[in-house]
Amino acid sequence: MTITPLMPVYPRCDVRPVRGEGCYLIGENGERYLDFASGIAVNCLGHGHPHLTKAVQEQAATLMHVSNLYGSPQGEKLAKRIVDHSFADTVFFTNSGAEAVECAIKTARRYHHAEGNPQRHDLITFNSAFHGRTLGTISATNQAKMRDGFEPLLPGFKYCDFNDLDAALAMIDENTAGFLVEPVQGEGGIRVASDEFLKGLRKACDEHGLMLVLDEVQCGYGRTGTYFAHEQYGIEPDILASAKGIGGGFPLGACLATEKAAKGMVFGTHGSTYGGNPLAMAAGEAVLDVMLEDGFLDHVKAMGERLRSTLEQMIPNHDHLFDSVRGKGLMLGLKLKEPAVARDFMGFAREHHGLLLVAAGENVLRILPPLVIEEKHISEFAEKLSDAARVYSPPADD
Repeated sequence: MTITPLMPVYPRCDVRPVRGEGCYLIGENGERYLDFASGIAVNCLGHGHPHLTKAVQEQAATLMHVSNLYGSPQGEKLAKRIVDHSFADTVFFTNSGAEAVECAIKTARRYHHAEGNPQRHDLITFNSAFHGRTLGTISATNQAKMRDGFEPLLPGFKYCDFNDLDAALAMIDENTAGFLVEPVQGEGGIRVASDEFLKGLRKACDEHGLMLVLDEVQCGYGRTGTYFAHEQYGIEPDILASAKGIGGGFPLGACLATEKAAKGMVFGTHGSTYGGNPLAMAAGEAVLDVMLEDGFLDHVKAMGERLRSTLEQMIPNHDHLFDSVRGKGLMLGLKLKEPAVARDFMGFAREHHGLLLVAAGENVLRILPPLVIEEKHISEFAEKLSDAARVYSPPADD
């Protein structure tokens, strides 16, 4: 067997997009797909959004990259906007979500080092979490499919059941640096943190001098109906990792922190060659221009409620297949009943009905449309999903 030029680490399907228009992807031969995957929650403004496209084109013709050895008026401007609209006092820009989480982990550990407590280096994380594919971020999850074959992994992580506050609190010891948690687990199956759980973690951090580190790579940036998901819980983190929607499709991530949390991140402690380059900053500015407009997040909430209602009304018509709806805003999950398999149904809906979705844990379909969807897109989605459900047959047992 001859290996392919693209390293074969993805089971790529037959969809081969060459163009995008709003909420649709168009394949090599003109096939149209309704995109309710959004590049896994990345294309928050859909495809070809005129403001984002114009901003990237103009910046590409002006200045794409300079070293972080120099001043960054573009980075300073975007960081200030993010700080002004969030809990944070400072921002480090990255190229991806995994890098943003890596920076968050380093920031949490470095805080305790600066405080004179270098032994406080363990982060308590949660089962079924997904934090990225680097050695550091796969060490922060207990999922065997992410970890197998990459040992030895990095020490410094403990794993606890998601939404089990008592178990999480019982893990705190003299080596604990804090908690690393997704307010809504994405890859884990659109599992939503309870109010009691997230508020309890915040309280424990305050009482024990720990860092609350939130991974909002997927659930942040308007996806759940607020700028960041934690706003709906009435709490603030010390450190937060953001990416995906932050660049609207351009590779961009960010680690946000309070001044206190970032006290150890001084000259020489972290860096990035491409992070915060002028082209990425232009994309980030354009996304914020749109997202901070009056009514944008209200629209996300309204469309999220409409989409959830549509799914809930559909379930009784296909109760042999669909079990329940979960999630927040436009980060929704549809749990399937066995013997149906979410990944198999996702492929069937894609191949036969031109509907793009994303599979997740717990036999859940992730529904992650662009945040700019309208009623007509929800109606089309419902028609395609219902048509697929009507004729789908679960795979036969081996």
